[in-house]
Amino acid sequence: MDDRITIIEGPPPVFEEVDDGWALGLNESPNLYHMALTRLRTFNGTALVERCHRMWRRQQPIYLHFRNPLGLEERVPILAARSVETPEGQVLFLWVRHKHEEAEEIGSDFEDRDDYNN
Repeated sequence: MDDRITIIEGPPPVFEEVDDGWALGLNESPNLYHMALTRLRTFNGTALVERCHRMWRRQQPIYLHFRNPLGLEERVPILAARSVETPEGQVLFLWVRHKHEEAEEIGSDFEDRDDYNN
């Protein structure tokens, strides 16, 4: 399906707090959302970024589908995507958006970071 990127195997994605000015600009909305970045290893990063671009050109959302630590399926909208070639292989950077209350549930990763409360 073209409206999603699905994590088929491996652990759930780790979401990191976003504090880049340009990425926070993606969050402009009448609703309160939380922006996060996740990095995923992939074999076809360029094709996945192109899939995002096709959906955005049609003004349609595209989602990251994954299983949370409890094994339940979740999805979050992808707002930006980039693929980077590294010595270990391709890495897909996805900037995603959570509603504020969802961010609190998923956000335990943020609370564990030393620099989160500084």
